[in-house]
Amino acid sequence: MCGRKLFQEPAWTMYCNGRKCGLAVSRACVDFDWHVLSTVSSVSVGAGVIPVVDDGRIGAGSEGELLYMRARFERVVGSRDSEAFYMMNPDGNGGPELSIFLLRI
Repeated sequence: MCGRKLFQEPAWTMYCNGRKCGLAVSRACVDFDWHVLSTVSSVSVGAGVIPVVDDGRIGAGSEGELLYMRARFERVVGSRDSEAFYMMNPDGNGGPELSIFLLRI
């Protein structure tokens, strides 16, 4: 059994519909990340596109786009090695819109 918390894992593998489809590495926020977070801070729920210029700044005359999704998630801790996040429908009808499961294997 590993001594670190689930969120402190340095690398992640993504599976979608049972197929391995990507990976991620944990890193600290840089200035660009903080700028994006401050840009979407006024959005409570929704998804959209932020234009991004070539040098990584956000602004007009974009050369690319950054997609974002902002929602309310409910966190459920199953055990030391498993957690789930459920994106809840903002109007309160029905079940979760999206489910994300974190499992330490």
